[in-house]
Amino acid sequence: MKKFGLATQIFVGLALGIAVGAIFYGNETAMAILQPIGDIFLNLVKMIVIPIVVSALVVSIAGVGDIKKLGKLGGKTLLYFEIVTTIALLIGLLAANLFHPGTGIEMGNLEKSNISSYEETAQTEEKGSIADQFVHIIPSNIVQSLAEGDLLAIVFFSVLLGLGVAAVGEKGKPVLSFFEGLLEAMFWITNLVMKFAPFGVFALIGVNVAKFGIGSLIPLGKLVLVIYLTMFFFVFVVLGIIAKMVGVNIFVIMKILKEELILAFTTASSEAVLPKLIDKMEKFGCPKAVTSFVIPTGYTFNLDGSSIYQAIAAIFIAQMYGIHLSIGEQITLLLVLMLTSKGMAGVAGASFVVVITTLGTMGLPLEGMAFIAGIDRILDMLRTSVNVVGNALASIVMSRWEGNFDKQKAAEYTASLKKSNAA
Repeated sequence: MKKFGLATQIFVGLALGIAVGAIFYGNETAMAILQPIGDIFLNLVKMIVIPIVVSALVVSIAGVGDIKKLGKLGGKTLLYFEIVTTIALLIGLLAANLFHPGTGIEMGNLEKSNISSYEETAQTEEKGSIADQFVHIIPSNIVQSLAEGDLLAIVFFSVLLGLGVAAVGEKGKPVLSFFEGLLEAMFWITNLVMKFAPFGVFALIGVNVAKFGIGSLIPLGKLVLVIYLTMFFFVFVVLGIIAKMVGVNIFVIMKILKEELILAFTTASSEAVLPKLIDKMEKFGCPKAVTSFVIPTGYTFNLDGSSIYQAIAAIFIAQMYGIHLSIGEQITLLLVLMLTSKGMAGVAGASFVVVITTLGTMGLPLEGMAFIAGIDRILDMLRTSVNVVGNALASIVMSRWEGNFDKQKAAEYTASLKKSNAA
């Protein structure tokens, strides 16, 4: 019975969901039955994310208790994020220029989707300057930020609270004990919630296949193929090289995170795996102070899969409309994406909004995104998984950079997983 672990259960849920979705393609009743099951699972996950982020950060930062040390970690982390996401954007641009996914597409054969809500969001976000984005990091009302799930503002407040708890010494110990207890309790709840994951995956993938059908991929198949191949190249080559540089194997990381990757792929939600990602990377030898800070921050600043998608999608639209972008214009596009991809990370449908904003800035036709909207979910599934691998690796890189990565603990954890799989 042990062999039928969570990863296998999720995979079975995925396969059954695809089968059910294909059988009931276009059936509104089947979709209406499945949707609430998927929504319940996503709501359960969202329910536990914020308490885990707050308690983990307070506990780890109070343990560090040194603002200079924390400042150094923050600076190094943001530098690493900027370098890796820029590489991801460059690879996306190169792939789009090499494979031309938008060239020769007959727009008359494509189905348009309504993107007005995304356009409104893009226009609202575009009005804010970069200075406004930095101001937004500091919450005016932490309760409101908690309610809205604004991760950056929550991270900022939790770091300050952790430093405050450390600064007051003995008086802060009851507060620290409370958050330690809360963290343990939340991880227990996480394990409980994850038992529902196969049902959530089954329902979510079933609804998508029933709604869009396998046929929706055919007209834009080249775009899907280019984005998927580019993301695989990025993970196995670029992230593989970075992993090798810090003394780990990218395949080992992916084996450790197999449950989380299947879950991220099927739900297209990074939040669904955040609690387990923090927990597993800590077990793999990364200090709590690093994982609790790097991973939640990476959910805003280190979205490698999203960066690749945004670069390819922008060039795809230009190619589809027969607009030639010179090298200078593509460099400008790269710089615009470097800014917009960070500024919009907290927005719903962020990657889609980023591309719309970028197209507007570059004077490219926004309506081109209406053609991609129908298959965006299929693209979102892989870009979410790539984001998860990127942030897991980032926690190892920063642990090594800080000189705190426990190789012995990593080896023992990997060995224990092999034993449990063999059992």
